[in-house]
Amino acid sequence: MQELFKAAIARGASDIHIKAGDVIRARIHGELQPLTQQKLSPDQVKGIALTLIPHEEDKANFDRITDYDCSWGIPGVGRFRVNIMKQRGSPMIVMRVIPIEIPDFDDLGLPDILRRIANHERGMILVTGVTGSGKSSTMAAMINHMNQHKRMHIVTLENPIEFLHRDNKSSITQRDIGTDTESFVSGLRAVLRQDPDVILIGEMRDKITIETALKAAETGHLVISTLHTKNAVQTISRIIAVFDPAEQEMIRIRLSESIQAVISQRLVQKKAGGRVAAMEIMPVTATIRDCIKDPDRVDDISDLIEEGHEHYGSQTFDQHLMDLVNDGVVDFEIAKAAANNPADFDLKMNMFNDPNAKGPGQQGMADDMSQLFGGA
Repeated sequence: MQELFKAAIARGASDIHIKAGDVIRARIHGELQPLTQQKLSPDQVKGIALTLIPHEEDKANFDRITDYDCSWGIPGVGRFRVNIMKQRGSPMIVMRVIPIEIPDFDDLGLPDILRRIANHERGMILVTGVTGSGKSSTMAAMINHMNQHKRMHIVTLENPIEFLHRDNKSSITQRDIGTDTESFVSGLRAVLRQDPDVILIGEMRDKITIETALKAAETGHLVISTLHTKNAVQTISRIIAVFDPAEQEMIRIRLSESIQAVISQRLVQKKAGGRVAAMEIMPVTATIRDCIKDPDRVDDISDLIEEGHEHYGSQTFDQHLMDLVNDGVVDFEIAKAAANNPADFDLKMNMFNDPNAKGPGQQGMADDMSQLFGGA
């Protein structure tokens, strides 16, 4: 089985699916492909699952497990984020591949603006996108950048721990939910007594976690976390909607004062094989802070992101897709299909390539770069 996993990783697999009554499959460059010809029995899948579960007590209670998360590794090959579930009464395993090497910004092809965003000393940075869009890799690259350049204490709360960071200039404490601390909420409440500079929260799942994360950002820490939202505007709206209507005005004010950036991403196929993250990046300017406070202006944020591309390094999905096409990384048709509005993307690409075309206006950008990247 380990040889099978090694072969899958060598072929660029991002996920491995092991299900009773089916062959073993791997997601390679976005598509599920069979790795074996023989279908597995429920007992075979159970046997594999038992080798992945780290705790003897959980192994003993395997037949009562309906959903179970853990991590597992092969020395010298890689680590996996593991989900064990039941489907049609039989066990199934989905394993997400986590590379051994911590990625950096260049490895992932991430925009240079992320280096400046990672240099914030306080506030909140959110990385958003659907499951499997590369959020964990982006956050790992940000932590890696800090670890190489700053002397800090970085605490991560993860379920499960994915990338294993080694102490470099920074000291990195990684806590596994369920093993090292009871829950995200209990871990977050305790972390403020652990002298952190940076707090990474695997996911902001509920009102209590969001509230505690906001408090941490307000007390001088840098908080990095994720949400399953598609873009910056939806992210802001989702956070506010979690709170009761009577609380929302104050949450808008608190969020506008704490948030430093929203990074939203989705993976697209590269010409040369593999995938690259297309990103919407919203560094928070004074104008955007005003829009977050005012519910009638939230929809203006998308235009401000587009208009701030040259001055602040912000970008919409479509702007980044245009850059990826013009740099020869992504095929035009692939980019067009991934765009927010394919017809508009087609038009903008034609305008971009027309030397007589004029770009969008540069209104609403009175705040300067020192205001943007000078901290909270």
